[in-house]
Amino acid sequence: MKHFKFIAIMFIFFIGLLGMFSTTNASAANTSDHYLANIKKKGTLVMGTSPDYPPYEFLGNKDGQNEVEGADVQLGQKIAKDMGVKLQVKSMGFDSLLVGLQTNKVDMVIAGLNKTPQRAKSVSFSNSYYKSGTGLIINKDDKNKIKDYHDLKGKAVGAQVGSVQYDSVKKLAGVSTKGMENANDLIMALKSNKISAVAMDQSVAQAYANHNSGIVTIPSGLHSGDSDNNIAFSKGASSLVQSANKTISNVQKGNQYTNKFIPTAINEMPNNKNQSTANSMWQYKDFFISGIENTILISVISVIFGIILGVIFALMRLSHNWLLHAVAVCYIEFIRGTPQLVQIMFVYFGLGAVVNVPALTAGIVAISINSGAYVAEIIRSGITSISVGQNEAALSLGLSSKQSMRYIVLPQAFKNIWPALGNELVTLIKDSSLASTIGVGELMYQMRAVQADTYKGVAPIAIIMVIYFIITFAISRMMKYFEGKFNHGTND
Repeated sequence: MKHFKFIAIMFIFFIGLLGMFSTTNASAANTSDHYLANIKKKGTLVMGTSPDYPPYEFLGNKDGQNEVEGADVQLGQKIAKDMGVKLQVKSMGFDSLLVGLQTNKVDMVIAGLNKTPQRAKSVSFSNSYYKSGTGLIINKDDKNKIKDYHDLKGKAVGAQVGSVQYDSVKKLAGVSTKGMENANDLIMALKSNKISAVAMDQSVAQAYANHNSGIVTIPSGLHSGDSDNNIAFSKGASSLVQSANKTISNVQKGNQYTNKFIPTAINEMPNNKNQSTANSMWQYKDFFISGIENTILISVISVIFGIILGVIFALMRLSHNWLLHAVAVCYIEFIRGTPQLVQIMFVYFGLGAVVNVPALTAGIVAISINSGAYVAEIIRSGITSISVGQNEAALSLGLSSKQSMRYIVLPQAFKNIWPALGNELVTLIKDSSLASTIGVGELMYQMRAVQADTYKGVAPIAIIMVIYFIITFAISRMMKYFEGKFNHGTND
C-alpha cells in the first residue's frame, strides 16, 4: 500500500508537468500574429545572441560595464530603429538561443545562425543578410604542411557544434571531427596541438588570426561549408519577419553589412596582440570583480534558501503522515536524480514560458531547489543521529514534540552536520558556474567574455581557478572556526 501511494504521487506530479506545458504550447499556437504590434507597444525588441563569435558578436567593456558589440548587434539596432523601438541584447549559450526564442525570452536571434530544414520546423527565418565562407585556422608551424582540407586526412579537426562547418568536416573521409560549443575552446585545443585545424566562419577565423600571433588562417576549399546567415523569429511571427526583411533589403542595397558593420566591429575589438598577459588581464579586472559579486550573491542566497527547504523537507520525510512523507521523497529523489544544469535550464526556459523569470533569479531559484534536496538528506541524517532518549527526556520534562525538535534535537543535529553544511556551501560556490549557460554574469561567464575579448584562452581560466580557490578556502576556514566554537568544551 505504501509503494502504491508513492507511485500515485509521482504519477500525478509528472502528469501535472505535462499538462502545464501542453496548455502553454496550445495557447501559444492559437495566438494570432500580433508580434510586431506587441513589440511596438512595449517599445523594446529583445535580441538573443551568444557573444563569443567576433566580429559578429562579442563582449566589450564600456565605462566599466559589459556590453555586447559586433556586426550582428549593429544589424539588430538597425532593425529595431526601423520598427521605432529600442534594442535590448540578451546573452546566453548558443545551444540555448532557439529555446529562448520558443519560450519568449527573446524576440529574435541574431548569432551567425544558419537556416536548416530542422530549425525551420520550430522557428521562422528571415532572408539571408550575409553569406559567409569557411576558413581553416592552423598553427603557424603547420603553414607548409596544410594548404586546404585535402591535407587534413588522418588528422583531428575542430568545429563548433551545430555549425555548418561542423557538418562539412564530418563528411570528410579520414578526418576525425572534434566538436566543441565554444570557439575559444577550439582555439585552445589547436594551440595545445589537441587538433590540427579549426574550421570556422571566414570572418571569425580572420579575426582570431589577426589577434593571435601563434595561428594563421587559410582557405579551406570547403565550398559546401558556405552558408547564409539568417535571423530567427518565433514560429508564425510573419509580421516581424516581414519588417526584418525590409531592413535587410535596405542593408544589402548598400552592402552595409560587409562594408560598414564588419569593419566597424573589427575596429571596436581590443588589440591585445602585442600586450603582455599580465597587462591584458589587468584591463579586465572589472569583469572578474563583477563575476565574484554575482557568484557570492548566488551562493549566499541559495544556501540560505537551501537550508530552509532542507529543514522543511527533512521534517516532512521523517513525518508519519504518508502524504507529507511521499511529497518529500518525490522532491528529494527527483532533484538528486537529475543534473543541475538541466534544472537551471528548466526553471529559466520551462517555467519562463509561464512566468517571466530573469536569468539571475532563475539561477538562484534552481540552485536553491537543488541545494534543498541535498541539505534535506544532510539534516535528516543529523536528526536521526541524535539519541531517541534525548527526545524522550524532553517530553518527560513537559516539552511538546515541536518544542523538543526545535530546542533539543535540531541544535544538536546542526552541530553534528556543520562540516557537511560547510561542504555544501563550497559546492554551491562552484556549481554557480552552471548559471553562465543562461547568461548570468558570474565568474565562468566573465571568463568567457575575457577570452573572447583578449583571444587568450588559458590565462582567464587560471585567474578564475585562483579566485575560486581563494573564496572556497576562506569559506572552509570560516566554517572550521565556527566548528571549533561549537565543539569547545565538549571533551572537558
